[in-house]
Amino acid sequence: MPEDDLGLQAVRGWFSDQPIGQLYTEAIRNSIDYVLDGGRTGRFDLLSPDVHPGERASVGAKLEYEVLRIFNLPKTKPLDTLIAGAPVDIKATVGDNWAIPTEAHCQLCICTQIQLKKNRHRSWLVRAHRSWLYRGKGNKDGKRGLAVDARTNWSVPLYDWEDLPINPLRYLSEEQAAQVLAKKPGQVKRLLMMFRFLEGRIIPRNVILTVGAGKDDPMRRARQARDAAAKEGLTLLCGDWVESREQAAAQSIALGAGEWIALRNGVASSVS
Repeated sequence: MPEDDLGLQAVRGWFSDQPIGQLYTEAIRNSIDYVLDGGRTGRFDLLSPDVHPGERASVGAKLEYEVLRIFNLPKTKPLDTLIAGAPVDIKATVGDNWAIPTEAHCQLCICTQIQLKKNRHRSWLVRAHRSWLYRGKGNKDGKRGLAVDARTNWSVPLYDWEDLPINPLRYLSEEQAAQVLAKKPGQVKRLLMMFRFLEGRIIPRNVILTVGAGKDDPMRRARQARDAAAKEGLTLLCGDWVESREQAAAQSIALGAGEWIALRNGVASSVS
């Protein structure tokens, strides 16, 4: 049983005093942004037909390195890392199962499930005994899936379902998205459109880069949009500026570094 597995319990204990769900949320969001490469491609939705299934699957490969970086873990062999003295493999899926490689058979694995349609994720810690893997030779690399019963009865949840932040551009209608991401007019006008359409929503830096995909200095263009927004009765706040953070805090809004929000002058905002 998991409670009798000293290595599993040591790893579990190592995570126990950390906000693991929040940190995994950051790692997954970074991995998705990396795969979409919005600043170059203009893409913002991993489920879009413009995203190849192989690209969606590659989120898991990127997530491994994001987890190592965020949790300050070493990259080691024969698996992905070493936690509390135990070798651990880091696996993730945007589907229903994980491909456990031969070197991880009978070893500890962190298995993360990302449900893109429901915008959520969760992770388990499990020792991937061969008897708990699907029978057969697996794929050509010898990778085998983890049996559902094993995940249910022989794994330890590291954290329950956590919400994934939704890219604000996904709140746009098709017509609005087409206008905001068009090649013309220029960046300032399109960014102003975006702020208008997404009034009251926090806009991460990556979204600004996506709207300005392939163009020069989108962040500068966002700053230039402030005057035009003011003429429409919108105040653009950015978390990089102390004054903006204070104005946002006065309305119970926490703006992080690189985050923007458009607020209607004189109107309290409901932030999402």
